[in-house]
Amino acid sequence: MKNKPQQQQQQQQPPSSIPKHFLNVQIHLHKIISNFLIFAFGLAIGVSISFYLKDFPFQLYATQAKYSRSSNTPLLFSSAPPPLPPPPLPTLNIQKNKTKTSAAPPPPPIGLKEYTKPPNIMHDMDDAELLWRASLVPRRRGLPFKRTPKVAFMFLTRGPLALAPFWEMFFKGHEGLYSIYVHANPDFNDTMPQNSVFYGRRVPSKNVTWGEPNMVQAERRLLANALLDFSNQRFVLLSESCIPLFNFKVIYDYLMGSTQTFVEVYDLPGPVGRDRYRPKMSPQITLAQWRKGSQWFEVDRVIAVEVVSDQKYFPLFTKHCKPSCYSDEHYLPTYVNIKFRKKNSNRTLTWVDWSRGGPHPSKFMRTDVTVDFLEKLRHGTKCEYNGKSTDVCHLFARKFLPNTLDRLLRFGPKLMKFN
Repeated sequence: MKNKPQQQQQQQQPPSSIPKHFLNVQIHLHKIISNFLIFAFGLAIGVSISFYLKDFPFQLYATQAKYSRSSNTPLLFSSAPPPLPPPPLPTLNIQKNKTKTSAAPPPPPIGLKEYTKPPNIMHDMDDAELLWRASLVPRRRGLPFKRTPKVAFMFLTRGPLALAPFWEMFFKGHEGLYSIYVHANPDFNDTMPQNSVFYGRRVPSKNVTWGEPNMVQAERRLLANALLDFSNQRFVLLSESCIPLFNFKVIYDYLMGSTQTFVEVYDLPGPVGRDRYRPKMSPQITLAQWRKGSQWFEVDRVIAVEVVSDQKYFPLFTKHCKPSCYSDEHYLPTYVNIKFRKKNSNRTLTWVDWSRGGPHPSKFMRTDVTVDFLEKLRHGTKCEYNGKSTDVCHLFARKFLPNTLDRLLRFGPKLMKFN
């Protein structure tokens, strides 16, 4: 009996392991909840930071990267915290109906038209670059484009073109058949009116000294500039004192129809001819090849290209032919005699009066200009043109002073039948 109550007491009392198990479950549950809360809090912070960094300026990252590269201490372990980022820029509301800016169209391709059109007369090429470009010659015969052959009128001047109004009447109505190039002293600043055919026709120039090789350098510079226009087929060298003796059509047809060029070439014994030859030019140039002639010439495109390309003969003149050897009277006649003897007429188209003697030709004043005088220049000489005799031997004349302009304008247009 005594054992029974004791057994009942043991059955009513719960086992001691149950509370301990329940307590462990509670602790484990608290840990789970705590870890979940920590995870949720971290996740919320991460999401917030990611949205914040989405609008964070790129410049700050570049600044931090630069700072981290330049510092010995990594950025994450720097003692100074990074500066606070600027507030995000406000978002611009772009209207839906606003027209979007279209991209600029690509530049047109460089075709034959861009290559063959005449370049600007003022350029930044030096002489070496200019002569090199002018010496480029197509090797294929025939032209894949239409062009009207032109005459290049090249004026080698010291200053103003006092006779320009007379030339204006000569050129009027013949646009597209001629080109004009003016080589003047670089110190000369006078400009032509915008309605003049000479306006904007000055080429980049250098100083020219009478009797020096730089006179021929100026001629080569004019030829090179004129060669940049593929339409120029005949090239005439003139001065500020030159005048035309016929109207434009007569001169144009005369030049374009000629089978020869017009460079004066002759062999002259004595002090102003052979005695100017320099033996140091041998063997490239011999005394037997040495020639003299007028500075004022007319050549075709073939000879013009060869002149600007010459690196064999002209350097000899530059080095050895100095006063009393005058390159402008000997270089081109000698060069043409060596290379183009058969295609040259050996005469000049520019009339000059040497009858009074001296180093310079006669000058003509106002009272010299009469109808009879001009007719004498036009038809007072006999020569050969394309194998036939003619009295049209000179197309131009010089040296006319500025005070002859009024009489030239009075007599010339009617006599020469200007348009």
